[in-house]
Amino acid sequence: MAKQHDFTQGNILKHLIIFSGPLMLTNLLQTSYQFADSLWVGNLLGAYALGAVAISSTIIFTILSFVLGLNNAALTILSQQKGKDNESGLKRYLNAFVVILTIIALVLSTIGYALAEELLQLMGTPENMLDDAQTYLQINFLGILFLLGYNFISTVLRALGDSRTPLRFVMMAVLLNIILNPLFIAGLGLGINGAAFATIVAQGSAFLYGIIYVGWKKLAPFRTPSIPSRQEVGLILNLGIPSGLQMAVISAGSAAIMSVVTVFGSGVVAGFGAAQRLDRILMLPAHALGTAVNSMAGQNIGVSDWPRVKKIAKYGVLYNFSIMLLIGLVVVLFAEFGVRLFIEDEEAVAFGTTYLQIVALCYPFLGINFILNGIVRAAGSMYQVLVLNIISFWVLRFPLTYLFSDWFGDTGIALGMGASFLLSSFAAFMYYRFGKWHQKELFVRGK
Repeated sequence: MAKQHDFTQGNILKHLIIFSGPLMLTNLLQTSYQFADSLWVGNLLGAYALGAVAISSTIIFTILSFVLGLNNAALTILSQQKGKDNESGLKRYLNAFVVILTIIALVLSTIGYALAEELLQLMGTPENMLDDAQTYLQINFLGILFLLGYNFISTVLRALGDSRTPLRFVMMAVLLNIILNPLFIAGLGLGINGAAFATIVAQGSAFLYGIIYVGWKKLAPFRTPSIPSRQEVGLILNLGIPSGLQMAVISAGSAAIMSVVTVFGSGVVAGFGAAQRLDRILMLPAHALGTAVNSMAGQNIGVSDWPRVKKIAKYGVLYNFSIMLLIGLVVVLFAEFGVRLFIEDEEAVAFGTTYLQIVALCYPFLGINFILNGIVRAAGSMYQVLVLNIISFWVLRFPLTYLFSDWFGDTGIALGMGASFLLSSFAAFMYYRFGKWHQKELFVRGK
């Protein structure tokens, strides 16, 4: 049985290293999941099918990003209940999350299936891709419960101090997806529908396996669903809504920055796209550490051990800084090689290489955001983290990228991004140091 860590005692750095390792691997596997999807569809069905999948996936991610924000609320609430060793409270809030997420999944499946064509038209989907994109999107909407389900089970286990077991579920989904994609697309002749069916079968299998495994091993106190109390629903929505909005802010901010990039033409756009693909992989350790400190701090906040929470923040920042600095130095040396894995156009390679070499030196500062925001989020200060994300993307990143690109040309895109990383980490530190996030109380009399 995978070990559930009690983060309220023991060596903090050891906990951080052991707990974050599987998280990093899990994030890498989830990234490879999307990569494998694109690889099979692109090679077996061609560019139009790949475009249809890309457009549909954008819609799915945009809609689900808000819902998946509820997982941050779950991580905070459940880790605090774990820290309190409140078995009754853990059961009640687990039940409330299960009921709320099930209702949301069913509503989204129904509405999404019915409005798939309208959503695609709103995105400006080309007519020659519309039919394929619509069926792909509708099938994926039917499987939303599976996607939300296995992600939620993983979040519950992380809140309880277990990051290894969720790795099983993600690995199962990835392997099944890799095997089923060519089988359904080409072997059964289902085309793009086969890619969609492969996705929901893989995620559904991981979800069912997760339910059976967790129940068999008694890793979490799930119970027969019942109507949650108004207090439980209110707290979940109070934390979940701003947490979901954070994802929307990030998505919208990324789209705004792309509008700056497109001004410089197709070569820069291609180079930026390749660099962003590498960025997503290179930032996985910082993402994992942000989740790790959220769980660790949450348990200690549950028992009001604030000196230990501060130590978690300190070790988290130092560990993140050392890892991301090392990654940044490697990127500076091998940026061109990485970019050429995706593109060969010389203008695009030149821009992508310069962009990565500049931005890579600022990775450690962006990582500080993940750590300190994770600590603040663990206290339940979701609105404050939402404001910090608005500052990061809309007060700093987009304006600075726009201004620097106006002053220094396409090189200014990287300079503006790097400057925003540095300044946003300063804003996160100032709120962590002087804000009142630690005064947040989620539960009355230990409930």
